[in-house]
Amino acid sequence: MTTELKPYEVYAIRYAENPRLAGQNFIGGDPHNGPMPHDYFVWVIVGNGRTWLVDTGFDADMAVRRERPRLRCPSEGLALLGISVADIKDVIITHMHYDHAGNEELFAGATFHLQDAEMSFATSRHMCHSIMSHAYECEDVVAMVRRLYRGKLQFHECTEELAPGLSVHHIGGHTQGLQAVRVWTRRGWVVLASDAAHFYANMVESRPFPIVHNVANMMEGFRTLRRLASSPEHIIPGHDPLVMKKYPAPRADLEGIVVRLDVEPRPSFA
Repeated sequence: MTTELKPYEVYAIRYAENPRLAGQNFIGGDPHNGPMPHDYFVWVIVGNGRTWLVDTGFDADMAVRRERPRLRCPSEGLALLGISVADIKDVIITHMHYDHAGNEELFAGATFHLQDAEMSFATSRHMCHSIMSHAYECEDVVAMVRRLYRGKLQFHECTEELAPGLSVHHIGGHTQGLQAVRVWTRRGWVVLASDAAHFYANMVESRPFPIVHNVANMMEGFRTLRRLASSPEHIIPGHDPLVMKKYPAPRADLEGIVVRLDVEPRPSFA
């Protein structure tokens, strides 16, 4: 029973940003097409004697290549929470796009957790098509293969519990092997959707993000996220700047850098 589970603390660390227009964030565009920027996050789950990192972001070179303003290395965000890279023994990779699976070398001692379907997809004939491969980076994929042969990669199929109150769930849609993370917290089940829903609006308005492997699976994924979470308010999208406004920082000096997701939203968003 959930009452027997010990709750985790969950944090979102904002490490980069990307000014965009709304039309870039929905299949079919947007009739208003005003500013609708991306934020880039990694997430940290702390509790039950372990610290889990969800995704690893991208490095400074990738920021230049992709023209994505990087605000800080994700490791710097971890340090602000008193967490060193050596403290991270487990890394959950939601999918292997460049903004979620870079910086692999910073966590050399950690075990990475990935869906079988995502590795299959990233190394399949689908990558012969630039529309599918452009969000992946070859070196990130190769690094994951090397990690596999070092015994530092653990595969998961569909839904698996990684620890009491912490599980991964295959969603697909955005990529073939995208997984969301479900965490038991003091306020109930929080679901880190990652790119199963880039923005609240993608899910609430049933308007999918245009980088997509399977539109039908993405739409069904919205339903799965709702089923997994204690309420729609417990779903955390992967790139929405509203996350930073909706949830409080753990300390005043971390405002705009880190927010805490296992507590209730700010009163104005309750």
